[in-house]
Amino acid sequence: MVVYKRASEESELNRILALQQRNLYTNVPKEEQLKEGFVTVSHSFDILKRMNDVCPHIIAKDGGKVVGYALCMHPEFSNEIEVLRPMFDIIETRIPNIGNYIAMGQVCVDKDYRKKGIFRSLYQTMQNTLKSEYEQIITEVDAKNKRSLQAHYSVGFKLLSTHISGGQEWKLIGLGTF
Repeated sequence: MVVYKRASEESELNRILALQQRNLYTNVPKEEQLKEGFVTVSHSFDILKRMNDVCPHIIAKDGGKVVGYALCMHPEFSNEIEVLRPMFDIIETRIPNIGNYIAMGQVCVDKDYRKKGIFRSLYQTMQNTLKSEYEQIITEVDAKNKRSLQAHYSVGFKLLSTHISGGQEWKLIGLGTF
């Protein structure tokens, strides 16, 4: 049985990192990227823990195994990960009256657990858990990651902006107001 909760142990953070590495775009064959999607950023344990200390990540667990996660990235970390800096710049300069938001720093579901509602449940848990603190969840998705975009739109995300950064097209999307 899959349980949804906030990450509270270092072992859970290590399991997030292991799942992340298995799904990192550099570790997933191109044809599988098109079909299954991929994650772009590889976090260090230090940054993942510091982010978790400010706003604990949402995880899906099956027994002791982390089978999915949605990372909570408070805007105070906007300068910590190079590839995400442009996202925060776009939010601040192009999105008027954004309100109080949390960035979803990355979402991933273990390959063996896909198409079982975990993606949707991670976001429902994130919304329910954070609605008293934040008006919106904002993230960006590589425009080439069609599977991820489709999944995000299916749970209610709306396009806020499109921009080019690092030679890639990105879709900035938001879910809110709760």
